[in-house]
Amino acid sequence: MFLIPSIIGVLIFMIPMPLGPVIEETGKRSMTVIVKVIADWLKNDLIGYNNVAIVCLFILTVSAVLALVAQAKPKFIEDNKLLKDCFGCAPIWAIIRVIGCICVWLTYLFGEDFVAMASNSTLIGMIAGADEGELAYDLIIGLVFVFLVASFLLPLLTDFGLLEYIGALLTKFMRPVFKVPGRAAVDCVTSWIGDGTLGVMLTCNQYEGGYYSAKEASIIATLFSAVSITFSLTVLAEVGLTHMFGVYYLLICFVGIICALICARIWPLNKKPETYLVEGKAMPDELPAGYKSSSAYGMDLALKRVAEHKGIGEFFGNGLKNCLNMWFGVLPTVMAVGTVALVIADYTPVFDWLGLPFLPLLQVLGVPEAKAAASTMVIGFTDMFTPAILIASCEDAMTRFIVAVISITQVLFLDEVGGLIISSKLPVNLGELFVIFLERTIISILIVVPIAHLLF
Repeated sequence: MFLIPSIIGVLIFMIPMPLGPVIEETGKRSMTVIVKVIADWLKNDLIGYNNVAIVCLFILTVSAVLALVAQAKPKFIEDNKLLKDCFGCAPIWAIIRVIGCICVWLTYLFGEDFVAMASNSTLIGMIAGADEGELAYDLIIGLVFVFLVASFLLPLLTDFGLLEYIGALLTKFMRPVFKVPGRAAVDCVTSWIGDGTLGVMLTCNQYEGGYYSAKEASIIATLFSAVSITFSLTVLAEVGLTHMFGVYYLLICFVGIICALICARIWPLNKKPETYLVEGKAMPDELPAGYKSSSAYGMDLALKRVAEHKGIGEFFGNGLKNCLNMWFGVLPTVMAVGTVALVIADYTPVFDWLGLPFLPLLQVLGVPEAKAAASTMVIGFTDMFTPAILIASCEDAMTRFIVAVISITQVLFLDEVGGLIISSKLPVNLGELFVIFLERTIISILIVVPIAHLLF
């Protein structure tokens, strides 16, 4: 009961296999994890993309309507724990769900990829455009089944003792180095090898279960999340440097580790409280008396965790609850925040202005086309692919390489990982997320640019 579910969980979430789409440059299949393959099969082959688009309409509409109804605290919601968890939210989040619902309906009705544009209205065109609403809509269509599959399969990692065993083994390393418990290593690998959204889901699960403190959960979600290897390759292909993938991804990993080392020790993450949503679940940092080794202690914890499991009913019940919370709580926020952020990025100079402070730093460090690079530094807060698109026409290869690396190491983009974090129960707000994004960006620049000078 410990080994078999845990091994299956590791295979599904943490072992990359050549099962992804074929890469044009190499003719080989890209590496991805099984959970993503299952989600893509459900979306594209079993259900169909357009049918999933309608499912998203339904989810976001129900979320907005019931979130508004819940503001009046009706008895049928207040007395039902599942409904209260899904729809009982603060007024600001109800408004965000309504905005997400409006955006998804406008995009469905007027977006070019769904129904031919039926209006020339500037506002509708801005929201439903291919680079704004449709981009966010396409993202939540993909997330619907990622959330579904991951919600039901994530207990294989969390409920059968794997995290307890790994936590006991690695706490002596993870605690002094990254200020987090050893079990966070599983979150890290899940994000890095699989997908950042899976890592955030795992972190949310552990925080709400009382295994992470507010500080630990904030550090793990913002510093251990990562862009998948497959998408990193897509970004590099966009800037025409696929032949450099080896050194490119090694540099991404190195910068990610340095960001985690530094940002965990500075504001705002170092000021987060060491409080728990559920007391008494966290593991001690020291080996308790009576155990000869961390492995023996971890195995004992793992077997106790398995003994607490209540069977297949609990397994599927927790999966359903997690899935509905993600569908009705996270998807509308990703749609709303992602669309609004992309509209601001595409139709206003706000992010260009925010990027200006980076220009002197890039010039001092000798980036050849510093102005072009500076304009991409902050826009990555909205979407991780936009910087690569903007810099792709730049003639200088070193500048393209620098932007391609930094756009991945920034990671906290609002239309996916960032949106998931601020819409979850994790104790990180939008302002703090932006500060951490800027910290990651500055650290990345200081590391990547000197190394790029050596490479080019």
